[in-house]
Amino acid sequence: MGRMDGKVALITGAASGIGAACALRIAQEGGQIAGLDVQEISDGDWGEAVALAGDAPFKKVDVRDGDGVRSAIAEIEWRLGRIDVLVNSAGVAGGGAIHMISEDDWDRVIDVNLRGTWLVSRTVITGMLERESGNIINIASVEGIEGFEGGSAYNASKGAVITLTKNMAIDFGRKGIRVNAVCPGFIRTPLLAGTFELEGLEEVRDRIVDATQLGRLGQPVEIANAVLFLASDEASFVTGHAMVVDGGYTAGHRFGVSKMMGLE
Repeated sequence: MGRMDGKVALITGAASGIGAACALRIAQEGGQIAGLDVQEISDGDWGEAVALAGDAPFKKVDVRDGDGVRSAIAEIEWRLGRIDVLVNSAGVAGGGAIHMISEDDWDRVIDVNLRGTWLVSRTVITGMLERESGNIINIASVEGIEGFEGGSAYNASKGAVITLTKNMAIDFGRKGIRVNAVCPGFIRTPLLAGTFELEGLEEVRDRIVDATQLGRLGQPVEIANAVLFLASDEASFVTGHAMVVDGGYTAGHRFGVSKMMGLE
């Protein structure tokens, strides 16, 4: 038996990256999947997930669009019967110190990362409350836990997602609904690749890798494995938690002592 047998999971940002990896891992464990994304589906994890799950509705919708979200989720619930697990993975990057960010760019990052998480959760939670059962996993970031130079809008959005996660866990826990967040470190995704392609950021990437205790960037499946745990009954007593999956990036700092001890 798979850990997700009999469960229906909706994943936002499902077309690629972490969202697609989550869809594949859930399908591999016997779950039924559905996806939302503003992008078209690309070959890869989502395609493999569909091959495993069979009927896997995918709706092209912007998570900022309330009417579009409500319509897409209503159709998914009609086709699959219900949504047991929601993975809010849709997100965008945005950088700069606060005086450098335009109002439009600030709003875009906050609206997709925070408002989108709230809006999709708000729409799905109705059915979960009726059944008094459900599970929501929000993809936040280590940048929502600590600051990162030039990341003001993104960090603010992800920090708010973590606090929203805790509030939702409090509000809905007595209704049988668990709510957690996963806080990835720096993961090889199209979103991260697009950021590091900007001029002058190659050295920043190398320094981030050096500051990660495992000495590498993470893979989407490594985040999906954490999501799978939280989505499964193995995490039945876990709620209101922000799980850091970052290769040791936030563990602390190295100053050369490990090399002196022969550990590098």
